[in-house]
Parts: sequence; C-alpha cells; structure tokens
Amino acid sequence: MSENLKILGINYGGHDTSACIMINGKFVALCEEERYIGKKHTRNFPENAIADCLKKASISIDQVDEITLSYNPEMLKIENFDQIISPNRKNLKIGDLKKLVQLRSQSFDFENFIRQKLNFKGKITPHLHHLCHLASCYYPSGFNDALVVSHDGIGEIDCSLMATAKDGKISVFHHGNQWPNSLGLLYAAVTHYLGWKYNSDEGIVMGLAPYGDDTQLIPGGKKTFKEIFKDIVYPVGDFDYEIDRSWIAFHDVRDKWISEKFVQTFGPKRNPEGKIDEHHKHVACALQNRLEEIIIQQLKKCKEKFGLKKLCLSGGVALNCSLNGKIVENGIFDEIFVQPASGDNGTAIGACYLSAKNLKKDLKPSKWDSYYLGSSFTNDEIEQQLKNFKIKYIKDKNLAKNIAKQLANQRIIGWFQGGAEFGPRALGNRSILTAPFPKEMKDILNSKVKFRESFRPFAPAILSEFASSYFDIQQETPHMLIAANVKSDKISEIPAIVHVDNTARLQTVSSSDNLNFRKLIEAFHKETGCPVLLNTSFNVKGQPIVNSPLDAIKCFLSTEIDVLAIGDFVADKRDQSA
Repeated sequence: MSENLKILGINYGGHDTSACIMINGKFVALCEEERYIGKKHTRNFPENAIADCLKKASISIDQVDEITLSYNPEMLKIENFDQIISPNRKNLKIGDLKKLVQLRSQSFDFENFIRQKLNFKGKITPHLHHLCHLASCYYPSGFNDALVVSHDGIGEIDCSLMATAKDGKISVFHHGNQWPNSLGLLYAAVTHYLGWKYNSDEGIVMGLAPYGDDTQLIPGGKKTFKEIFKDIVYPVGDFDYEIDRSWIAFHDVRDKWISEKFVQTFGPKRNPEGKIDEHHKHVACALQNRLEEIIIQQLKKCKEKFGLKKLCLSGGVALNCSLNGKIVENGIFDEIFVQPASGDNGTAIGACYLSAKNLKKDLKPSKWDSYYLGSSFTNDEIEQQLKNFKIKYIKDKNLAKNIAKQLANQRIIGWFQGGAEFGPRALGNRSILTAPFPKEMKDILNSKVKFRESFRPFAPAILSEFASSYFDIQQETPHMLIAANVKSDKISEIPAIVHVDNTARLQTVSSSDNLNFRKLIEAFHKETGCPVLLNTSFNVKGQPIVNSPLDAIKCFLSTEIDVLAIGDFVADKRDQSA
C-alpha cells in the first residue's frame, strides 16, 4: 500500500448509511448519517457523514484515492428485481413500479450516482455486503486465526456468510441461507408482530424475552411456544436453516411480515401502544431461545470441522448481546470479538479493509478498539452553544472528581466528551450516566429521561480489572455487546443494572479504551467503593444518539437529566431559570 493512501468507505443501498476514511491503513473518521439528520436507521445517502469524515481527516474529495462501497450494485439490482417481481408478491405499489423502471435502465447506476453526488473522478470499488461484514470484524479483532460469521436481514442475496480466516486471508466456506431464510428478518417480523418497529426495535424484544416462558402452551393449543418456534425455523444440514414460509409474509406481502397462520396461532398483532400481555412475553422468549439454539448449533458444527479457537461476529444479529453471552457461556471458543458497529453502518469499515487488502496483500489483523472517531467539537464551539441557549454554566478543571460526587449523590448526568462513538452503543463519550443504585434508578431513567418501556434494562460500565469479580466473564468486552450473569453476591450492590434474569450487558473500561471515561469511573470508585456506573446512550426513545452540543443541550433541557457535563463545562439544572 502506498504511503498515505486515502480510502473513503461508504455504506449506501440499505439502512444505517454511513461513511469512514482510512489513511495508510488506519481509520481517522467514522460517521453515521442518522446522527446528522435525526432519523434512526436512515437510508439517505450519507452526504453529511461523508462531509464530516473529510473535515475530520482534513482532506477534500479530490484527495481521496479510492471510494469503496459495501454493496455490489449489480447484485443489488438482481436482488431488488427478483423480490419485486416474485410470482407470489402481493400489494405491488407505484413505488415498486418506479423502482422496476430504474432497475431496468442505465440510470440505476451507483457509480455514476456517487460520482455526480460527490464530484469524484477517482477509483470506485464495490464489495459484497456480507464480505464487508466479515472483514469489519476480522481485521480489527487482532485474531490471526478465527472463525468469522455474519448474520443479518439480507445483503444482496445472502442473509449470512461463514468463513475461516488465517494470516489475513478470509476464506468463505458457506454461502447458504438466502432470502427469505433469514434469522434477521424472522426476528424483525416478530418484532413487528409484537408492536415495535422492524429493523429498529429488535433489541426491545430481546429485553422482553427473559420475562417470558416458552414452555407454556400457546393460547388454546396443545403445543408450547417453544415447540411452535421449532416448527417455524429449523436446521438443515450442518450450517443451513430454513424458515417455514407458512408462518411468514415478508417474502410476498409488503409490510405484513407475518402470516394469518401466525396470528391465528399466537393471537392478534399487538398495537404499538397496547398492553404487553403474557403471550407476548412468551413469543419473545421463544424467538430469542430459538435464535440462540440455531446459531449455537451452527457454531458447534464449525468448531468440530475447523477446530478454530477464536470467533469474530458481525451483521445485525450480532448486536444481540444475549445471544453473544450464551455463545461465551457455552465455552465453544476461547475468545470472541463482536464488531461494535455490527449493523450495516459497520460495513463501510469492512469495505475499506477489503480495498486495503487488495492493495496490500500481506494485510494482517491488528487489535483496534477505538471507535470514537465521529463528530467532535472544541470548547469554544461548545461554549458558544451554551451561550446561545442562555445556559448557566461553569468551567470545571476537576471534572471527573466533581461529576463523580454528583453521581454518588444519585444525580443523573448527561456526559458529552470527545469524538462520537461509531455504532449503536454509547461507550462513554455520548452517555447518560448514573450510579448503579438504588434499584429504582432504572425506573426513573426509563420514565423521566429515556421515555421508554419500563422493563428495558440498562448497562454497567466497569473498570476492567473488576469485571470478573462482578460478572461471570473472563474476557474484556469494551463495546457493550456481551451479556453476562451478575455474581450473586454483587446484585445488591448494583441493582439498577441487573436485568430480570440476573444478567447485564457490560462494558469493560481500560486505560486503552477511553481514558477520560476511565478517570470518571475511577473517581466514582474512590468516592463510593463501587467500580461500576450505569451507562446508557445520550438520547430519548426513537431518536439517534446526540451528535452535537446543540443536540446535547436540547436533550438536557427536555428531560430530567440533572447535570450536563459537556467538554470542560458543567451546567446544573437547578441553576437554570424558568
């Protein structure tokens, strides 16, 4: 690879559009479009993310050597065309007809679209979507030899991809599980049935699952929820699975997702604002357990065949921290790495790695945990926004120490520091923080700050050296993507982060991960004797994580956050006049 080669990675063609820049093999910017336009999981072209990436890298588009895409446009044409004209497809809309015209014409040309949009004259390289997922989790894992697996809704055609990787080379051994046989889409379909947004709220269903019992009989039936879900999705051979299409509708009816048979078996679809009944909980439980059974069986077969001791995971399904926790608990692998932006946003990273690999054949994995490469702001920029809103504030030279005291007094802190995290988890730069006690803190946050369902859990951020003393886990998990059991003797110490099944989705924090956040937890530990903070994303339900000082101030003023720690400045709600 030539010195200072600049690659711009773009995820566009599906949801969670994003961009990143790699210079000489290292990432300097990672940005998600949703943060700029306020629309979660947006499909918009990531022009704002690209502009911010270029700004952070201090380069112009003319200085970019290559643009790399995380979809293959030709394969994407085929996938869209085949889905729209499926002989079983019902409810064809005008938008579908317009799309067919585009697909059949030369105007549906990703490369020309991007050239015109960005005024770019250089090289453009597309890569297969799921291969981008694999690259995005293998190369930053630091594992030389590993099993590499991706599961999501759908890429171009594939819904999953499995490979072995060694010495920097990814070798795909399984291309099965094509649309509509998708674990991601099945999970989305049941999410829709349960009254939440598909391709968005699957994490809510995961959080609901432990409240259910899939050994209960279905309403008025003789089979259990567990038995029915074994009929809905089942393994075929070592690595394949199939979904019985009589239970689903997403393959042939727009926006319906599940079939009449599903509704007749489990009851009517829940309205978004409706009551959550016991059978809703049992459905969520059965879905989650079946997902875990299918994937763990796959992974065990892989381990038997290849003997690899390390696992790399990506794809939207890899955001399911309960699944990841069960993989760790099963002891199939010595260590696993889950890409922190495992959804489609992270495929821009994988596209950069694949283009870099094409240019540098000896590219090897290198451990990389710093995903704080999004939007960042100077103290001058922050202070100007505080003044614009007439916020009363102080400049605090002992920020960590003083905020730790506020946390010890059980106050709720909006914490806005440094560059924004890339991915759906707030890892200590765009976070809402509290003490992990008392137990009622969870209810206060859900109702008065996050404005979301009361059953949803919160995550602990813990000093890494204490992790194994508080949780049943033997590896670091800096990206909050593995759930682990809380040690029984610690539950009473940190009750606000313990889920109903006594698990928590923990974030381990070391000096190499996020030094400023680490200093705050250390100060809280010194103040209280507890090395854990409750950490949740700085946003309210339905909104992206705050990106700018303007976003943070608006969230601070519209919720019951007590204190805003933003850059070097601190604003206390009690000091603000009505």
